[in-house]
Amino acid sequence: MSTATSGRTTKRPTIILAAVCVAVLILPASLTGSSVALPDIASNLDAGLVPLQWVVNAYNLAFASFMLACGSLADIVGRRRMFAIGTAVFALASLGSGLSGDVLLLDVLRGAAGLGAAAVMTSGCAILATTFEGAALGRAFAVLGSSAGAGLALGPSLSGLLVGTLGWRWVFLAHAVVAAVVLLALPAIPESRNSEGARVDWWGTVTFTASLFLLMLGVVQGPQIGWASAEVIALFVGAVLLIALFTVVESRQAHPMFDLALFRQSRFLAVCLLPVAIAFGFVCLLVLLPSWFSGANGQSADAAGATMMLLTLPVLVVPLGVNRLVKRGMSTRAVLSLSLLLVALGGAWLTVLHPGIPTWQLAGPLLLIGIGMGFSAGLIDGVAVTSVAPERAGMAAGMFNTMRLAGEAVAITVMSTVMVSLLQSRVAQGLHDYGRPSSDAAGLANRVASGDLTGAAHSAAPELRDRFSGFLADSYTGAMHSVLWLLAAICAVTTVVVYLMLRDPQEATTDAPTAEDTVEDPTAQETTVV
Repeated sequence: MSTATSGRTTKRPTIILAAVCVAVLILPASLTGSSVALPDIASNLDAGLVPLQWVVNAYNLAFASFMLACGSLADIVGRRRMFAIGTAVFALASLGSGLSGDVLLLDVLRGAAGLGAAAVMTSGCAILATTFEGAALGRAFAVLGSSAGAGLALGPSLSGLLVGTLGWRWVFLAHAVVAAVVLLALPAIPESRNSEGARVDWWGTVTFTASLFLLMLGVVQGPQIGWASAEVIALFVGAVLLIALFTVVESRQAHPMFDLALFRQSRFLAVCLLPVAIAFGFVCLLVLLPSWFSGANGQSADAAGATMMLLTLPVLVVPLGVNRLVKRGMSTRAVLSLSLLLVALGGAWLTVLHPGIPTWQLAGPLLLIGIGMGFSAGLIDGVAVTSVAPERAGMAAGMFNTMRLAGEAVAITVMSTVMVSLLQSRVAQGLHDYGRPSSDAAGLANRVASGDLTGAAHSAAPELRDRFSGFLADSYTGAMHSVLWLLAAICAVTTVVVYLMLRDPQEATTDAPTAEDTVEDPTAQETTVV
């Protein structure tokens, strides 16, 4: 990696690592935490399902779409400068989100926060790549991956606590405060740039972003206006054409921002597929379950957040044990494959949920899914970086994170839409028993899926409300069961694919750095930025 720097020697690598990791920790927390706040946002801002979905989708879409462009800009304007700009944009957008009084304004601000998050993630990875080298670089990326996993894990629980005590606005205000604190570490970070005339691949950025946007918009609009409608079909066709154009554009670039040739390496491709599958089996549940807990199970926001801790706490604890297994000879291939398998089994087991289910009956499946996620949380980033030649580590990190975030964006959108479609179908089948036309199904499904089952039930005649509420809760639960079986199937199939693709006769059993490696001083080798 050829870089130009301010000429200063890095004297405080621990501060740099801490600043980047804290910044990266709040980025996924802003995604998963906002999902817990959705029912309260819907009630307070009188938001419909589609604009409510974009509170999550706008953030994730901007985050995934602008990762590569922000990485290129960081090379040009300076990594520290881009890190500062991204953190400031994220902080200001989060502050605005917490003060917003309109859901459409909130959606726009969430998109801005996602753009800031993309700048923070890419510049933060580049800063670590120019601060550390050799084994220290692998350990730094392992800590970074653990931080991202911790953000995913802590987001729902902490947000549930904030919503229950201070209100939904503090979910975003808290992120603004943390981002502002991160900015205090900027003087410790040296500046660095690419000295070889890097430039932004605007054609690649535009085609990739537009394709992802059209795909997500088509998926969201499908159940609202009909999957066979001309508008939805046009959106999907446009998404396919644009991703094809993106592939052509990148294949003709002398220095592409997304080097498709890396996907010819089965090991790297497998590592990129794994977080996509995890996005379906774990991340989707971080978004879908809080609304079910609040709606069908009648839990408050803080109670739902507390229940989600069963799913998320293993992500913080399990990586330490997994690291010991790797050090004792267990291959990364086995660890990563087992990760997906456990998530698949947990998803299937979670179909035991039903309205009124006590928390202890959910403990087994939720813990199993969390343990599965924990198996890969502290390992996968290091594997991604070390699965390619050292001089391509930066691009590999950018491509890996883009695949992970794009996978999360698509997975959350797709499965949220599948949930609404299934719920709408189930509600339509039983409405005639309550003297309601089937045309009311779409509106009712939207309200129930956003966590407002009580409001939907009150649309029935007073004497029918209790029975109607039970019908809606059962319909919601049936749709959730179908989604869980689908998520489990996706993870099970991907388990086999990843296991086969990771097969490498030359693989060392301890070939990847892990988070536990940092128990010794993670920055033991102070390096000069070159």
